[in-house]
Amino acid sequence: MRPGARPTIFGRDIQHLHCVGIGGMGVGPLAIYLAQIGFTVSGEDDALSSTMREQLARERIAIGPLPVDAELVVYSSAIAKTHPAYVSAVARPLPLVRRGELLAEVLREKKLVAVCGSHGKTTTTAMLVSALRAANFPAGWIVGGLFADDAAPARIGSNEWVVAEVDESDGTIEHFAPEITVAVNLDWDHADFYRRQADVETTFAGLFARTRGTVLVSDACAMSARVVARGGRGVRTFGRSGDFQAEISAEPADRMTLRLGGGFTAAEVVVRAEGSFNASNAAAALAAAQLMGAPLARNSLADYPGIRRRQARLGTVAGLAVLEDYAHHPAEIRALLGSLRPRVAGDARLIVVFQPHRFTRTAQFKAEFAAALAAADSVHLLDVYGAGEPPVAGGTTADIYAELKRNAPALPLTYLPGNEPAFFRALSREARRGDLVAFVGAGDIDQKARVWLERLRVEAEAAQRWDCCRDALNAGVSAATRVRREEPLAPKTTMRVGGAARLYAEPASVADLQALLRSAKQQGLEVFMLGRGSNLIVPDEGVDGLVLSLAHEAWSVFESRPDGRVWAGAGLRLKNLCGLAAKAGLVGFEFLEGIPGNLGGALRMNAGAMGGWMFDVVEEVQVMSFDGEITTLAKSALHVDYRHCAELHHAIALGARLVSRRGLGEGGRPAAPAGGDAIARQIDVYRKKRHETQPREPSAGCVFKNPPGNSAGRLIDECGLKGERVGDAEVSEVHANFIVNRGNASGADVLELIRRIRARVRQVKGVDLQPEVLLYGKKWEDVL
Repeated sequence: MRPGARPTIFGRDIQHLHCVGIGGMGVGPLAIYLAQIGFTVSGEDDALSSTMREQLARERIAIGPLPVDAELVVYSSAIAKTHPAYVSAVARPLPLVRRGELLAEVLREKKLVAVCGSHGKTTTTAMLVSALRAANFPAGWIVGGLFADDAAPARIGSNEWVVAEVDESDGTIEHFAPEITVAVNLDWDHADFYRRQADVETTFAGLFARTRGTVLVSDACAMSARVVARGGRGVRTFGRSGDFQAEISAEPADRMTLRLGGGFTAAEVVVRAEGSFNASNAAAALAAAQLMGAPLARNSLADYPGIRRRQARLGTVAGLAVLEDYAHHPAEIRALLGSLRPRVAGDARLIVVFQPHRFTRTAQFKAEFAAALAAADSVHLLDVYGAGEPPVAGGTTADIYAELKRNAPALPLTYLPGNEPAFFRALSREARRGDLVAFVGAGDIDQKARVWLERLRVEAEAAQRWDCCRDALNAGVSAATRVRREEPLAPKTTMRVGGAARLYAEPASVADLQALLRSAKQQGLEVFMLGRGSNLIVPDEGVDGLVLSLAHEAWSVFESRPDGRVWAGAGLRLKNLCGLAAKAGLVGFEFLEGIPGNLGGALRMNAGAMGGWMFDVVEEVQVMSFDGEITTLAKSALHVDYRHCAELHHAIALGARLVSRRGLGEGGRPAAPAGGDAIARQIDVYRKKRHETQPREPSAGCVFKNPPGNSAGRLIDECGLKGERVGDAEVSEVHANFIVNRGNASGADVLELIRRIRARVRQVKGVDLQPEVLLYGKKWEDVL
């Protein structure tokens, strides 16, 4: 444009253009080009990335709603006609044009090199730009992506040539008449626009016919061969056996050497990329550069920076490599996984996280997607990224999941619809040192990848700290006590849900317990006691602290004394306590038979059943403070009420002196032992009643406290909640105050079901139920 001249477009004098969808890789680079040739440009986007925002800011492109002085609106084809900017432009009225239409108009008088096709056009365009820059050939460019080195995605150049990525997805390709057309490959895609494959072929045949100079096509693409056979001037091929020949001769890490032949003027080129697919892209780019008149050299692509979201390495954490790629068509996924497979050696695995893009594409290619993904060692599926489309039948992630289950049943496969936190946890649990994790898709999966990688970094840093803590704890205890990392807690609970303890130990003696407590305090570790896990729920994320369990046999002592008293260790199971007491003829312990806990937990919670309570049979308790100090507290010194012993919420019960109901006879002499048959009969009565009134499936016991003068179970039942489910967590049909695990419930399932129960009872009965079970490592008020 001449200095001082007013820009014209579509034959009209226009100064200010507003771009809707400016954060996208189509509109954003075009906006930058428009600003450089002299237009005033503004724009808006509902999801503008910080990277694109920085690129736009360099050109002083204002971001915000449609300005009052805008004269034309350019929009992405993904923008719905109900978008506020579109509606406002129609109301003014202002002319509206699609991105492709404006691009064609702006470049109408330029010598355009149009890079088009189904797979790899952004990479090929970027490689062509890199080769031109290396040759100091001053062409302009508009790339449909962002360079990895933060170079501008668009430049006006100083000669008559412009390289631009041209997209066929919305039909605007019909407006272009290039000087050179580079068709990287052709495939049937965009089923929402092209209902038949023949429609795609007709579109490209038209473009080839309008090309004024050379049409470059792949020698390995059958559809390209069919289309050029319909007519087209100056057709040349590129590839391993084309007019412009390129073949990989060496492929060290991060780059490859291509041996060139045929019409190429250079003998070989080093390319900063990997894989046969990128070799084909490089051949196309180099051939186009030579046809434009740029000299080729060995280093033409040695500094190619790559494109964001094209095999972009996001980082390596704890020996785990993570990358992302924009592949969103089955052919692209096949090529990507084929290029990644050689990077995975030994026992390492290729783990793919795939987010389908558009419901129409998913419906069209679900079988092909499944076949391509089956080349991975493990697949994690995310919900479809609709890109503004409404869902269509057969076009969901569940359909790809079903195809994979049917045709690759041995492939490890995860799909957790709508549950991103669970997705992150499942991926973290599976990935291990040496694995390569590839996030694949064209939606917002790149953002999810970065979120997960940051979580991974945080977890890796935390793991180092926990490892140091474990080593310090182990240094202070005997060989009989070992502190373990990431100990699964679900198997140690009656509910069978939840994650792991960061640190876990079963002290073998009083001295070891004292040493662990003191060392934990020095390192600022929170300590959690775990009994038989019968009255608690472990969150899926596990417990950040040191979990101590008195599961070692040293804590399970039972000493019956002649006066009818018993000394029992805190680790003794209540079922065993009941049985041993019965064997000794001691009355009053029968109610403990069916309580699935140990003595320490029963003391802390004042466990009760069948009309009996733990502290009915307690005389004194030996406790250890979290500083390691040991004291003995008489029952009269303890503050005990319903499901609670205050002193034991801040100390650890080591054992207790218990008294039988037969107690002492006249004159302080021991009373005669009770008859064993009578005790056994009473135990059988309690056992039968428990079996009839409580569920057999895994549970944590009664979930809610009984409100004063009422029954939590009755309230839940009257709200019609028996059988209510979240995942495999279910309100028991036997007793409504129990939540049972039907097989594979998660902690999140149980917590969500608890929320629903509380909300329903509050709505219907006006009662706020309070949890009786413990939420291990967390506070109920933070969760509810």
